[in-house]
Amino acid sequence: MTKTYTIITFGCQMNENDSEKLAGMLEQMGYSPCENDKTADIIIINTCSVRANADDKFFGTLGEYKAVKKNSPKTVIAVCGCMMQQEVFRNEIKEKYRFVDIIFGTHNISEFPRLLKEYEGSGKRVTEVLEDTDYIPENLPCKRQFIHKAFVSITFGCDNFCSYCIVPYTRGREKSRKPEDIIAEIESLSQNGCKEVLLLGQNVNSYGKGLETPFSFARLLKEVDKIEALERIRFMTSHPKDLSNEVIEAIAQGKKICKNIHLPVQSGSDRILKLMNRHYNRDYYISLVERIRKAIPEVTISTDIIVGFPTETEEDFLDTLDIVEKCSFDSAFTFIYSPRIGTMAAAMEGQIPEDTVKERFNRLVAKMQDILSEKAKEYENTVQEIIADGISRNNPEIMSGRTPSNKLVNFKGNCRVGDSVKVRITEAKTYYLYGEMIQ
Repeated sequence: MTKTYTIITFGCQMNENDSEKLAGMLEQMGYSPCENDKTADIIIINTCSVRANADDKFFGTLGEYKAVKKNSPKTVIAVCGCMMQQEVFRNEIKEKYRFVDIIFGTHNISEFPRLLKEYEGSGKRVTEVLEDTDYIPENLPCKRQFIHKAFVSITFGCDNFCSYCIVPYTRGREKSRKPEDIIAEIESLSQNGCKEVLLLGQNVNSYGKGLETPFSFARLLKEVDKIEALERIRFMTSHPKDLSNEVIEAIAQGKKICKNIHLPVQSGSDRILKLMNRHYNRDYYISLVERIRKAIPEVTISTDIIVGFPTETEEDFLDTLDIVEKCSFDSAFTFIYSPRIGTMAAAMEGQIPEDTVKERFNRLVAKMQDILSEKAKEYENTVQEIIADGISRNNPEIMSGRTPSNKLVNFKGNCRVGDSVKVRITEAKTYYLYGEMIQ
């Protein structure tokens, strides 16, 4: 009888990509995916530690498997990912969740088959977490979520040490994959039906660190743009301080590079940006956005914004509202500040009261909704190129996909997942578009 597995993933696309690799290794070992996560032979929870709600969701989910382990002692339960890189969380699992069999971190995903074998041989809990590593495993088996699009990691880790962010401590120092390995992976994907790739890194703009032969992100974009079968190239995330003119030029000239840039601003206040250790000020950021839009008129720019950073005043927050208006973002991921143990910001005095933060957050969301509603109207009665991603979550008779500008589109039409189609936009909502396929 074939053994089964299930993987529960929290967090970002980097974690999703890691889970795809874990699935690939398990299937290479003869396991098959299980739809019912409570009956799988192996259950892996891949954790995120960027915000407190991710921690809470993880522990809530993990608690559900105590009964599973009690009823089926042979079920293997493993926990990995960013939370496991932090000793405080590892210790909590060891002490309070004794039914967890395998604990490993972000730097030794490739070692999971060995760790599983070790556990099966001894029947005792296996814990292996590396603080960091320079080793980048290549050619790992990978069970992709989709055939027509794929995540491709180009860098791992981060050297920026923003004062609110735990990533440098959980993902390690920044290191880049060799360009030939990246290009070979994308060429192989494109030959097997992949039309769109998302190049991943905590800061893709600084790609090239640690390589023996200098190779910039701009050059990498140009090389990937040459891959014939590929239709779209996306990337994230870009740090404003490292977005060079060469990268802007590569995007402007690229035939397949989506004219969409995710450019986290985090705050519009110079004082807060300095406390965040972001290495730019509001004037620089605004001028960068202006430079991008001048070079790429059709570009869309999305961002991240944190509300309630320690010591944030009403004046600081008004600066954030002002930069949102000046930059007129096409979309924004808005977050309430979440203290992360081990970061500089968590130890700062001047933590903002919860009711104040929520009130500011609601004002920011309202401001963004006004901007997004106006921008969405620009899509009405236009024809957009869509790659169909699947069936709409809300209506099984409707397909969904995204424009090159990364706008979600729900549309009527008879097509297959992965098909490239033309859609006439008939109605624009704040967060998505609606249309009808015309080809």
